[in-house]
Amino acid sequence: MPGTTTPKPEEAPDCPLPDALAERIESFLAFLELERGLARNTIASYRFDLLQFARALVFTSVTNFGEVRETHVSDWLYSLSRSGGAIASASRKLSAVRMFARFLVKEGVCRQDFTELIQGPKQRRKLPGFLTEVEVDKLLAVPTSATPYGLRDRAIIELFYSSGLRASELAGLALQQLNFEQGFVRVLGKGSKERLVPLGSRAAEAVSTYLAAARPAFVKPRTGSSIFISERGKTISRKTVWGLIKRYAAQAGIAKNVKPHMLRHSFATHLLAGGADLRAIQEMMGHADIGTTQIYTSVETRRLTEQHTRFHPRGAPRK
Repeated sequence: MPGTTTPKPEEAPDCPLPDALAERIESFLAFLELERGLARNTIASYRFDLLQFARALVFTSVTNFGEVRETHVSDWLYSLSRSGGAIASASRKLSAVRMFARFLVKEGVCRQDFTELIQGPKQRRKLPGFLTEVEVDKLLAVPTSATPYGLRDRAIIELFYSSGLRASELAGLALQQLNFEQGFVRVLGKGSKERLVPLGSRAAEAVSTYLAAARPAFVKPRTGSSIFISERGKTISRKTVWGLIKRYAAQAGIAKNVKPHMLRHSFATHLLAGGADLRAIQEMMGHADIGTTQIYTSVETRRLTEQHTRFHPRGAPRK
């Protein structure tokens, strides 16, 4: 059980620091600036966090960093959570203390790293927002096929939803990355890692129609091989993609704050709901870690719970 001698974080700033603590902190900050070349704002953030930690130590009668033990750090973290501090803020503060502790070991101030066995606060991953199948249909119904812009934008949305691409991946697609015959698109993702993603029949049809009937209207003498191009004949930007999806979502009457990434989340969520294998979804989305893909199982669980609560005769809470 954490001790009761550690002060609340908001109490700590009123406590003056012994020279031994203050000087070590300033020495570390000078190291970050001169040897590591960190930005002033970053150093200022480290100073704030380390001074807060050091002032908390004073309340436990610690006057030298050589006296610090793991319990001092764990008690301090407990005080942060007790005061209602954000988990992300506590994680950042602990990161600063970890780096400082390693510096103290290197300088011979401490025999061992007093943060080595400390586990940081676990952050709850925010569940990704997604569109329902009905909302996706509404979104796709907005772009008109009567104009080159409508054909282009419909192809963009269809490909987003069908293949689960990132906005940067879609904007950077080149003609040679499409394979209509075998029905896939070759994607160059994060870290220049290449993956194959199914194109989908409706997306293939929309992209094919755009290439034949609309793209020529955007082509200029210096236009390259990008699939989706602007009215100036240049590769479409992520900002343009962002804007058009927001605009079409508003026209479709979708109340959610729709962003391009929501189509990627919808792609994964709907695949999982349809029975797709999690490993297959991981491969299609280009996730290096299966843990990143597993967040969609939480989304599907939430969806099923909501459906049960809404429609089962004994699912709704008693009033």
